[in-house]
Amino acid sequence: MTERTQAKRTQARRTQAKRTQAKPSTAARAGRAASSGGAARAHPYRTVDERVARGRAWRDAAPIEGHAKYEINRRRKDPVRILRAQDDARVKDLVPIRYGRMSASAFAFYRGSAAIMAYDLSSQPWTPGHTQLCGDAHLSNFGVFASPERDLVFDVNDFDETLRGPFEWDVKRLVASFVLASRDRGFKRKEARTAVRTALQAYRAAITEMAQLGTLDVWYTRIDEQMLLDAIAQMGDQQGKVKKKLRKRVTKTATANFDAARRKTSMKAARKLTEVVDGHHQFREDPPLLSRLATEDDRRLVEVGFSDYRATLRQDRRRLLERYDMIDMAQKVVGVGSVGTRAGIILLKGRDDSDPLIMQFKEATSSVLEPYLGASTATQHGERVVEGQCYMQAASDIFLGWVRGEGGRDFYVRQLHDMKGSVDTTTIQPIGLTAYARLCGTTLARAHARGGDAVEIDAYLGTDDSFAEALEEFAQVYADQAEQDYGQLQQAITEGKIQVQTGI
Repeated sequence: MTERTQAKRTQARRTQAKRTQAKPSTAARAGRAASSGGAARAHPYRTVDERVARGRAWRDAAPIEGHAKYEINRRRKDPVRILRAQDDARVKDLVPIRYGRMSASAFAFYRGSAAIMAYDLSSQPWTPGHTQLCGDAHLSNFGVFASPERDLVFDVNDFDETLRGPFEWDVKRLVASFVLASRDRGFKRKEARTAVRTALQAYRAAITEMAQLGTLDVWYTRIDEQMLLDAIAQMGDQQGKVKKKLRKRVTKTATANFDAARRKTSMKAARKLTEVVDGHHQFREDPPLLSRLATEDDRRLVEVGFSDYRATLRQDRRRLLERYDMIDMAQKVVGVGSVGTRAGIILLKGRDDSDPLIMQFKEATSSVLEPYLGASTATQHGERVVEGQCYMQAASDIFLGWVRGEGGRDFYVRQLHDMKGSVDTTTIQPIGLTAYARLCGTTLARAHARGGDAVEIDAYLGTDDSFAEALEEFAQVYADQAEQDYGQLQQAITEGKIQVQTGI
């Protein structure tokens, strides 16, 4: 064998080895091809007519009527096993808190079980054109927060699972959450259906509107406080005086929530979470929910990580953060499904002690969608979360960034409190839930239009109510499935297979 022939064979073996490594699934390869259009350019320009044709062609892969069905996979994994597979990478002492929170109700379980639904949706037909997904678009992952201009805006606000994928996965997760929330509140079946249908009609109307707008007009569209109040004011104009009284009550509740959100700042958080010890401010100890990181090694790791995080910001915002002094840091438990992932807060001081800034760092792990849709193109999961948020939100935190920490763990960083507010699902009434459903449906459509193509989605949906009717049925059926899965979690807890810590 000549040296030249041997070199060629060696190179061929290396090439084959690279192709074999991390070979994506058929679904993932199909998803990437659909997302890129199979063309050499990542984002080829297409005319409106071409985009309409592409959207209509999606019906071949995913007929609209088929969305009404949820056919359980005969080889479906045990839902509890799916959840427990996520525990390996979490802080062991905090995992019982996660299950304690999820065990509170079927709706609480649903909030923490995005991995189960991703697994279930992957076995159903889905549309081949991809948009940026929230990945966990249940109704509690929407809310108000401050724009950089200090106005209140309403938007999707959780992106731990964000990834590019079929738009209807987000829509299905949203509408099923309204059914479960309605059941949790003891609402009538008709009231749940009204909320679901309202969300779907709002999504449909907003997508149609976005499909008619110019490119920049879509990008700049946002839902602000006045638009929220205007939408509430238009509720029930055809239902008479009783409806008007309810509308007035909803308006009063919304206004109170906005006022509460405006007061939710770093100053208020500092008063609640810190105390003065020996003349210095530090976080209060409240284990296991809040535990100071007081060792020199802890401080060094956070300081180094915070410096690396700042490098991901725009230069003006990086310089702004450099005007703050790092005072203290702590581990802080947050969320439901995310409990156990590493998260914490950092106390910074600006001009003086009366000028605090509290930042939150939160671990970003693999999206629950990745096994079915393929990996993100981001360099790490913190960056994936930030990119997804910037795609979908009309306005984002000016300090949103990411960092890779000790041991190769990925994090994203943001302000802990920046005038954030959310709906209280434990007290909401049917009329309020319906109004909120309209808001969430509209918001999700606008987010999908930013991260995908509203023209294609609009063409796929068509001009009739087929999609809304199909997903209205899906929402009920999948809510039934979620309740059955919740029952399996409860059984595992009763049998001692899963440890829980409740009331935290």
